[in-house]
Amino acid sequence: MEGFISTVNSIVWSNWLVYLCLGAGAYFTVATLFLQIRCIPDMLRQITKGEKSDSGISSFQSLMMSLAGRVGVGNIAGVSTAIAFGGPGAVFWMWTVATLGSATSFVECTLAQVYKERDRDTGEYRGGPAYYIEKAFRHTAARPFMLAYAIVFAISMILATSYFLPGIQANGVSAAVENAWNIPPMTTAVVLAGLLAVIIIGGVKRIATFTSFVVPVMALIYVVIALLVLFANASQIPEVFGLIFRSAFDKEAAFSGMLGAAIMWGVKRGIYSNEAGQGTGPQSAAATEVSHPAKQGFVQAFAVYIDTLFICSATAFIIIATDMYKVFEGESEDGMVRYSGALPDGIPVGPGFVQAGLDSYAAGIGPSFVALAIAFFAFTTVLAYYYMSEVNFTYLNRWVRNEVVRRAVIWILRVLIVVSVFIGATSTPGAAWDLGDIGVGVTAWLNIVAILFLQGPALKCLWDYRRQKKAGLEPQFDPEALGIKNADFWVERKAAMVANGTWNVPLGVDDSVIATPPEVTGSSEG
Repeated sequence: MEGFISTVNSIVWSNWLVYLCLGAGAYFTVATLFLQIRCIPDMLRQITKGEKSDSGISSFQSLMMSLAGRVGVGNIAGVSTAIAFGGPGAVFWMWTVATLGSATSFVECTLAQVYKERDRDTGEYRGGPAYYIEKAFRHTAARPFMLAYAIVFAISMILATSYFLPGIQANGVSAAVENAWNIPPMTTAVVLAGLLAVIIIGGVKRIATFTSFVVPVMALIYVVIALLVLFANASQIPEVFGLIFRSAFDKEAAFSGMLGAAIMWGVKRGIYSNEAGQGTGPQSAAATEVSHPAKQGFVQAFAVYIDTLFICSATAFIIIATDMYKVFEGESEDGMVRYSGALPDGIPVGPGFVQAGLDSYAAGIGPSFVALAIAFFAFTTVLAYYYMSEVNFTYLNRWVRNEVVRRAVIWILRVLIVVSVFIGATSTPGAAWDLGDIGVGVTAWLNIVAILFLQGPALKCLWDYRRQKKAGLEPQFDPEALGIKNADFWVERKAAMVANGTWNVPLGVDDSVIATPPEVTGSSEG
């Protein structure tokens, strides 16, 4: 059975998924006229200007929830693996895929805002791929097929994030804590499960509050530590960057002939880490209170940069600047060692590279600091998994008429994920990694194909936002004026604002205020 699961996982996460992610990122980069570079000021502005309400969280809180899912064990172990099997050049290709993925993230998260709705039980905003896949085609003959497509997405996301992946993250925490401080897994399991229960019972607001505090603090500490290591080896800074760039283009003798491996491992680990296009970010994006969908699209586009350009780069700099890594041929630890650096023998590929790097800077801090980083990163990732599961459970709950039953289903989910964390922290992952990866991989396939067809509304939002900003207005979203159908929340919002006299956007903003945008392709009506 494990062999079958592993085979299915290798098919789902084949090179074709890598090509699809890269191709989509390159296409959206061109379609948005290099938004990820051109609109960085808008990204930074929206992070700090976000609103919040009883129904929605702020843009900053949404960003932290999104980063909670993106920033995890992969930012430490994943980067180490990419360097071990692709050489230092893999880091450059991680940067490349993050830059392309920023445009993809904008599209999927803008769509989540366009088609969001209020939860009829809690009043909170809900949205994501399942919602926009169904609602964008609700007025067309393709409605039955797209409804089934959306349900498959929701079920795949639930299976991956409600049981398999949370247990794995918990196992990573208990293993790191035991190795660093000899704390028994049972103790870790009780603490994790208890803390998780307290937070998720409070709903999205409590999750947002917790992640808004923990994620930036831990990420900042991690990046600062990496910079200290880098500057302690200041004379090597030019060499570190030079080595990364030379290796990325097969110009470094020690890694000659590894160009293909550098690209593939850099791209794979970059995609796995930043999650652009995988359909995980849109859930938290939809929960935000904003006046225009493009605003949250900008915020989530920047999340990809934080994950890869900051945190993954921090890991890479610790490893390369201290020379604590090995590079293997044949993409396996059984292959010939192409480079061993100063890394002591017996340290396997993974967090041990970072621990050794930190120990070379300050003896004894490596295991403890890495264990602490893994614990916080993994725990916040579990919170993000829970929220993704809840959103997709809520989507399926829309066909349940009885409110008591709907609320009971959510409580069953909460119990399930707490049990998953407890079991995961006290057992070995087994085939759970592959099962979880299959679920997330399937959602990536479904979501990227979907947004390639649904890109029209997202691109219209981008140009509408730019038009209003050029006209000196604070952008407000009117889907009917853009020909976007089924964006019911926004239609009702505008009607309410017109009724109470707060809608002050002139009808028909003069298109001459900006250059005519390129033709919007894809689903033009949404």
